[in-house]
Amino acid sequence: MLIGMTYDLKDDYLAAGYPAESVAEFDNLVTIDAIDDSLRLLGYETIRIGNIKALVTFLAQGNRCDLVFNIAEGLHGLCREAQIPALLDAYEIPYVFSESHILALTLHKGMTKAVVREQGVPTPDYYVIHDESEVANVELPFPLFLKPVGGGTGMGISANSIVRDSLALSHVAKLLLDEFRQPVLVETYLEGREFTVGITGTRENARTTGVMEIVVDPSCDLGVYSYKTKQEYLEFAKYHLVGGEVASECEKVALAAWNALGCRDGGRIDVKMDGQLRVNFLEVNPLAGLNPVDSDLPILCRKAGISYHELITRILDSALLRAGKVERQCVS
Repeated sequence: MLIGMTYDLKDDYLAAGYPAESVAEFDNLVTIDAIDDSLRLLGYETIRIGNIKALVTFLAQGNRCDLVFNIAEGLHGLCREAQIPALLDAYEIPYVFSESHILALTLHKGMTKAVVREQGVPTPDYYVIHDESEVANVELPFPLFLKPVGGGTGMGISANSIVRDSLALSHVAKLLLDEFRQPVLVETYLEGREFTVGITGTRENARTTGVMEIVVDPSCDLGVYSYKTKQEYLEFAKYHLVGGEVASECEKVALAAWNALGCRDGGRIDVKMDGQLRVNFLEVNPLAGLNPVDSDLPILCRKAGISYHELITRILDSALLRAGKVERQCVS
């Protein structure tokens, strides 16, 4: 079986002059090499294709593969994560991770919250601001938390994201609208503990890989898990595997959200406690980072005793099961 690999290489975009924060979600060669090594260890032939433009050329030349391991985040528009999956759908080539329409939905944090809330999953109250004139329509009690609806890797998140009065709300909303050119999610700020839950599998086969608490040093962005914190996590963030009743409640909310959204194969769900210690859905990452050293999902798995190779194996097995492909032949 030939597995194609699609991805956005961060160095390519930096060399083209893009600012670092705008390509923060993109991958480096460490990640590509690690995934490739795992796929080859499982006995598959691989081909590195690259970004969407490289995939268009690959397909236009008549090339095909049996399955694509896609981690490309895309660059433009709120459907950027869905672009490669949609193209693969058109060519009837199966791929790892969620379908194109799911990736389009989940990149918009407001629409995602609407879906999970409709399915009974607890999530903070929210409002989506599309332009400055809508700031006055926000009737949620302070404090509030603001972030771009389509950002990832902490993009647009800082100490200023927590606003405690109308003046700050208007100021921060304008800054985010101007800088990121996309709507802004305003939601009730939760003061409690923050966790991320790893998940592999699809529908009834979805299972958690563990629950990890994220503790941020208050000296960095007032303890917010921000862009700066994520870039300098070794200095400012601590990660702790949790168990017991807290983990069970986090897993319950995470799996409910995962299945409500129709996510597949692998990813993360971020949750947080409110003042009454109730766990709430924050957001989903259906294309979670897979850097073997510093991405949250591999870090969580490592703490839970799941190797990077096992993580990739679980993700791939889920995709193969869905695609009806023959059982993998593992090279031992």
